[in-house]
Amino acid sequence: MPAVTMRRVLPLIHATGFAATLALTATAQDALRQQTAVLPPLPAAHPDADWLLDPRPFTAGVHRGAHAAEIALDNGLLRRTFRLTPNGATVALDEVPTGRALLRAVKPEAIVELGGHRFAVGGLIGQPNHAYLLPEWRDALEADPAAMRLVDFTSGPANERLPWQRVRHCAPDAQWPPAGVHLAMRYAMPDSAPAPVRDITVTVHYELYDGVPVFSKWLEIHNATTAMITVDRFTSELLAAVEHGSNVETRAGAPTEPPAIHVETDYAFAAMTPRTANRFAVHWVPDPNYATQVNYQRQTPCLLEVRPEVGPSQDVAPGATFTTFRTFVLPYDGTDRERQGLALRRMYRVIAPWVTENPLMMHVRHADPDTVRAAIDQCAAVGFEMVILTFGSGFNIENEAPEYLAQMAELAGYAKDQGIELGGYSLLSSRRIGDGNDVVPPEGVTPTHGHCPALASPWGQRYFDTLYRFFGASGFSLLEHDGSYPGDLDTTARPPLQKGLDDSRWVQWRIITDFYRWCRGQGVYLNVPDYYYLSGSNKCGMGYRETNWSLPRDQQVLHTRQNIYDGTWQKTPSMGWMFVPLTEYHGGGAAATIEPLEEHLDHYERMLSSNLALGVQACYRGPRLFDSDATKRAVQRWVAWFREHRDILESDLIHGRRADGRDLDWMLHVNPALPTKGMLCVFNPLPRAVTKSLRVPLYYTGLTETARLRDANGRERTVALDRGFRATVPVTVPARGMAWYTVH
Repeated sequence: MPAVTMRRVLPLIHATGFAATLALTATAQDALRQQTAVLPPLPAAHPDADWLLDPRPFTAGVHRGAHAAEIALDNGLLRRTFRLTPNGATVALDEVPTGRALLRAVKPEAIVELGGHRFAVGGLIGQPNHAYLLPEWRDALEADPAAMRLVDFTSGPANERLPWQRVRHCAPDAQWPPAGVHLAMRYAMPDSAPAPVRDITVTVHYELYDGVPVFSKWLEIHNATTAMITVDRFTSELLAAVEHGSNVETRAGAPTEPPAIHVETDYAFAAMTPRTANRFAVHWVPDPNYATQVNYQRQTPCLLEVRPEVGPSQDVAPGATFTTFRTFVLPYDGTDRERQGLALRRMYRVIAPWVTENPLMMHVRHADPDTVRAAIDQCAAVGFEMVILTFGSGFNIENEAPEYLAQMAELAGYAKDQGIELGGYSLLSSRRIGDGNDVVPPEGVTPTHGHCPALASPWGQRYFDTLYRFFGASGFSLLEHDGSYPGDLDTTARPPLQKGLDDSRWVQWRIITDFYRWCRGQGVYLNVPDYYYLSGSNKCGMGYRETNWSLPRDQQVLHTRQNIYDGTWQKTPSMGWMFVPLTEYHGGGAAATIEPLEEHLDHYERMLSSNLALGVQACYRGPRLFDSDATKRAVQRWVAWFREHRDILESDLIHGRRADGRDLDWMLHVNPALPTKGMLCVFNPLPRAVTKSLRVPLYYTGLTETARLRDANGRERTVALDRGFRATVPVTVPARGMAWYTVH
């Protein structure tokens, strides 16, 4: 692979054009109206259809609005309405089936700071009350003379924001690029703009997707001047949302909830949950214009601002274009936690479908060729799909010796011949490099992981060059990238890539996400213990405490199902890995260890069933998957069962009863698009068989009156659904065992 260059670090600054500029006169406004007139009218609503059961009726498009100067992005679930004159502005954001307004006031479409000059992009002023926005007020709103002015717009299908090479099993309905519509609205500088930035244009991009109430947004800033300009800062989204509640008082330690709108970006760091990972970009803040709010100090967090906390401070050459990160917005259509989780997981399936790749993976404990070949042979024998040369195995992805690369390529070829993928582990952050190659944080700040290499340093550039070359030459198809870049700031100038503090987070984010995007295009699977899904990562930790794998075996089983229950509120089963320490891990001795496997086969099977029955892949870490014919048969049996039911097992989970060791715990897979609409998996932690009846919610299977349940022996029974789409299901679960029932 070629060396890392400025083109790789800042690939979103590029030479481009858009559309021919229209004169900024009444003629331009007439042209906008003419563009609007040829758009299709707003579609009919589908008030009785539930998009979580059948997304097909909800097709995204750009439509002419109810007013001659308005257009709307609409998919039957979400409608964003724009006024085009006297300037471009969002004047409504509505939940279509109910007509519920999500927006209470007009704001600029964006804010950009260029070379020390700050400009609102579009927007309208003069709203008399910021608590709500009446349609009849829109005609009286005025353009801010100091704001950038709408020039034109174009539309088309949603774009492929990064390449995805499909090389392994994924969800049967996975589609890329996502079906949907793209709208681009271009703005030019006001007459009052100073000469150095007068020829800058900003294009605001929106996408709305079919079948899900999600839109994305980003900016392109084009430099048509003859001099370099600097994008100091930007705010790519401002939404004056309807507040979540009515808090009159503001008290320390008593936070006020923001609106029930999920917002995340691909500018996310150092966390395994979306809200924490997006803390550097997504900000719910008080709205200074909202004078009539009930909070006495006007501190209600009801204004969304999506912006980098620092920077980006990016230089844009004449003729080049700077592109921001992307924001994804999902307004929840209810307060039910289960429905909100299903909506979020559907969003990921649409905007990052590679997260549905879910290979069965063994973490081999030693990287010498004989052990690796033996692990490959065992995986092939039982139906596992991937071998990872795990942490502490001796694998060194930074070893560029030709003989080492040749050895790794030979092992990858050996694996491929048996239908097995081979990958390896690399640690980035959480280690100190020295010689000026480490992040130097601002005074008083400690790096997230204690130490962090500077990605723009000479070492950082060599490291990524090495990764590109290794995957280009070895035939490996997985990277477990531990200690991914956590968003640490760096005060050091590192020319030509980094000027210093203000651009350091942006530059380092671009370096690592460019690599992840490249991996996605090459079909390289990515295990990354951070929220890099939207930049191409496949899987993150489900969420567990590593030292819990040193607890006695019975406790590990319960923690496994607790962790999966808790993690799958926000993640699909395929998005989070779990852990099965076949050999001792962090201590615990014999009581915590499965090896010898045959001697603890009952526990091994409980761990296999606890993960596979919930659609989750674990890191099975050890030198082998089986040590006897009996162990081999058990693993084969569970893997074959998982593969037989894979599509429903990798579908979303409804949360039943959380494991606590006192009674049956259970969860329900649902997918109304499959022939098998659901699978109920029930676990018994007790030393005796348990028979009882469960009240199982079957609404999200799509069934309405009755359901047929089939048990492991093929016996069927028909159960009736009550008015809440719940069924009473009698179950019998053996001691320390599992029972499962398919739903049709």
